[in-house]
Amino acid sequence: MPTAENEFPSITGRFACEVQWGDCDPAGIIFYPTYFRWFDSASWALFASVGYTAKRLRAEGRAMPLVGAESQFMHPAEQADRCEVRSRITRFGGKSFVVAHEVVRSDGMLLAKGAETRVWSRHVEGPGSPMKGEIIGDELKALFRTN
Repeated sequence: MPTAENEFPSITGRFACEVQWGDCDPAGIIFYPTYFRWFDSASWALFASVGYTAKRLRAEGRAMPLVGAESQFMHPAEQADRCEVRSRITRFGGKSFVVAHEVVRSDGMLLAKGAETRVWSRHVEGPGSPMKGEIIGDELKALFRTN
């Protein structure tokens, strides 16, 4: 039976990041907004890797607003640690999707994991106007499928 972890066999996107001065305290605990900033950047990079760049989304009047986010601290880090956020879509719903993220240090240590729920949407009357969720088509799903 499929689980949340293997429900959708998705490609894995990779986003490089580095722990900067001020990202973590002396105990090595990364300030939680840093993870969410990395997760957001990684989601945009994942979509760009299949041709849906931010520029293209804007030109098409599309958006993928964040409606839910979670993160779990796993291991401390230090300033200058090089990391990679590994991201993949674990679920496509009718109008929403879930992107799972793992922050992995260059030595392979899992520092954190998390997930974002986003809605595939379009601006009703152009940029700045209200957004409305749209059905996620099979064409979009196929871009992320590994099989």
